[in-house]
Amino acid sequence: MDLASLQTYVKVVQTGSFTRAAEALATRKAHVSRVVSRLEHSLGVRLLERSTRALSLTEVGRELFERAVGILAAVDDAERAMQRSLGEPRGTLRLSCGVEFGMLAVSGWIDRYLREHPQVRVDADFSARVVDIVHEGFDLAIRVGPLADSALAARRLGTIDYALYAAPSYLARRGAPDDPAALAGLEVLHFAGAGRQPAWTLCHSERSLRIELQPRLVANNSFAVRDAAVAGLGIAPLPRLLGEPEQRAGRLAVVLPGWAPPPVPVHAVFASARYLTPKVRAFIDLAARAFGEVDGSGRREALPS
Repeated sequence: MDLASLQTYVKVVQTGSFTRAAEALATRKAHVSRVVSRLEHSLGVRLLERSTRALSLTEVGRELFERAVGILAAVDDAERAMQRSLGEPRGTLRLSCGVEFGMLAVSGWIDRYLREHPQVRVDADFSARVVDIVHEGFDLAIRVGPLADSALAARRLGTIDYALYAAPSYLARRGAPDDPAALAGLEVLHFAGAGRQPAWTLCHSERSLRIELQPRLVANNSFAVRDAAVAGLGIAPLPRLLGEPEQRAGRLAVVLPGWAPPPVPVHAVFASARYLTPKVRAFIDLAARAFGEVDGSGRREALPS
C-alpha cells in the first residue's frame, strides 16, 4: 500500500465512480480499477461493492477511507510546512567565527540578518579555535585565510584587503618612506597572526617583496596594532576595513600607496552545499552581499542586482 494507491482509492470514493475518478486523476478507468483491485488484494479485504449502477463502501472500506483521508491530509500539511520552511528562514543559526573578524564584520552581518529575518535566532561562537562543524552541531563557520583540505563545503565571500598606515604625527616626525626598503630603518608595528616571525610580504602590481623587520610591537590582534599606530608609535599593516575609518577621521594616513600585504580570502564553510537550509543560505548570501557593498578601499558600492 502506497500513497498513490490511497490517493486513487480516496478519489474513487469521493467521486463515486471509477470513470469520474479517472477523469479527475487524468488517467484511464482501467488503470483506476486495477489500482483498487491490487489494493484490495494486498490487504486481503473487499473495499467496494460494485454493481452496474453504483459503488458502495464496505465497512472495512469506510474505515480505510477515513484513515486514508487523514494520512493524505497529514502529507499535504507536511509538504506545505516544507515549502514554508524553504521559503522563509527560521530557527536558530549556530555560527562560528574568529573573535577579531567577528568584531570587525560578522557582528554587523548578524545584526542585519536578524533585522531582515524575524523568524530566526543566532547562537554565535566568537572564538580563535577551529570548531568541528559537524560534530559540534554548527550550521556554518566564517573562516579567514586559506582553507585546509576537508570534506566540508565552502563559498568564498570575498577578501580582506590591507594597506600600510601611520599617524600623521609619526610621519611628520620621521618622514614618509618612499620605498619599501626604507621600512627597515623605521618603527614598525607587526600583526603576528598565526605566526610571530617579524617579516612583511608586500605586493605592488606583479611585484612582491619580503622585508625582514625588527618591530617595536608584535601583537596577534589588529585592534591593538591599530591603537598603537593611532598613538603615533609606528607604521602598521591593517585591514582597510579597520584603517579606513581612522583615515577618514584624520588619525591615520596611508603609507607607500600601492604597496600592501596580499589580500586574505574569507570563506563561509558548511557541511553540505546540497542540503543548505534557508537560514544558512540567507546568512551566506547576506555575507557575500556585504563584501560586494564595500570595495577594496572601504568605499560603499552598489549592491549587485
